[in-house]
Amino acid sequence: MSRRILQLLVGLVIYGVGCALTIEAGLGVDPWTVFAQGLSIHTGIGVGWVTNILGFFVLLLWIPLRQKPGVGTIANILLVGTSMQAALWLIPPMSGIVVQLAVLLAGIVLVAIASGLYIGARFGPGPRDGLMTGMHARLGWPIWLSRALVELTVLLIGWLLGGTVGIGTVLFALLIGPLVHIALPLLDTRRSPTGSTGPASSPAAQGVNERRPV
Repeated sequence: MSRRILQLLVGLVIYGVGCALTIEAGLGVDPWTVFAQGLSIHTGIGVGWVTNILGFFVLLLWIPLRQKPGVGTIANILLVGTSMQAALWLIPPMSGIVVQLAVLLAGIVLVAIASGLYIGARFGPGPRDGLMTGMHARLGWPIWLSRALVELTVLLIGWLLGGTVGIGTVLFALLIGPLVHIALPLLDTRRSPTGSTGPASSPAAQGVNERRPV
């Protein structure tokens, strides 16, 4: 239990730092962060704090979907945006395409590792992941369709509000799935002695690894 709690907390903090790196790279970010950026521009609230607020409102959407949050869900709402905001205060501005690309890739890798950590801790999905799985369970829509509809919607709204969409958005979409697929089996706290996870106990089977993510 101690390991799981530590893994959860470390994973959520690293997730926020990874997202902050993708923001500072300035080449485009994932759909939810695009949305948070757009809202931040128009409200004057830091993008990290907006991320926390968005997490809370997304959690409210769980009610009609009859989803039940776990400890990890609440911790996600409290820690990801907070660590993102702290990292944005500390990370200096980036310049030069090589440096920006390196920082972007580092951020994506950190998000993937962090996803493996917090999902592998098995304290419940993040609010955005739970929204996708809740739509799947309640409405019968495939996970990929639920995810695509939600993320394309927030991406479009965020872009219209001024969020950063670019090559980083595309790279995030292409790389995050394979990277999380690698990270999850290594960091799952219920791995079998052989190091593999059975289909009944794997995070994928529980529908919580459809992510960051975030």
